[in-house]
Amino acid sequence: MIGSEPKSELHRYLQAGREALLWKLDGLSEYDIRRPLTPTGTNLLGLIKHLASVEAGYFGETFGRPFPEPLPWIEDGAEPNADMWATADEPREDIVALYHRVWAHADATIGDLALDAMGQVPWWPDDRRQVTLHRILVHMLAEINRHAGHADIVRELIDGAAGLRKGTDNVVPPGQASWEGHRDRLERVAREAGES
Repeated sequence: MIGSEPKSELHRYLQAGREALLWKLDGLSEYDIRRPLTPTGTNLLGLIKHLASVEAGYFGETFGRPFPEPLPWIEDGAEPNADMWATADEPREDIVALYHRVWAHADATIGDLALDAMGQVPWWPDDRRQVTLHRILVHMLAEINRHAGHADIVRELIDGAAGLRKGTDNVVPPGQASWEGHRDRLERVAREAGES
């Protein structure tokens, strides 16, 4: 466990979010993990690449501990949203390995600093730039879990797989009806409500 009990709890939830995101890649092809399944192009591998980039910055540069590897997709002059998708020559294994290295770097920052340790987020407005490790942990929990929700939906669109994490399918079955029947029922209710 890292540090004090509150810090350990925050770190535990951070790690659970990280693992949930990676689990969404399990059993899928290179095509499926890159498929843009929303109008804005949201895809599973892109979410992992984005979160690796975000964690590297918030737990690195913010606390004067920059991540030691270049991340060209987030540097000045990079294509907009280049951190939200992986090119054909960026294999899953490389993106996942990068995310693991970012975890180790972030975990070292979390382990070495107290929750009230001060940092500075250079890309935030001046009036909010000064932060504590506690604030960044909370910020990253929100960020990771927001994107884990995106990953839940994208994975369900790919192959119907749903659930919180491997071995914990927290989705309640619809009883005797199929998911298709359940969805059809919800569609009827939505139409009825929309007509009133």
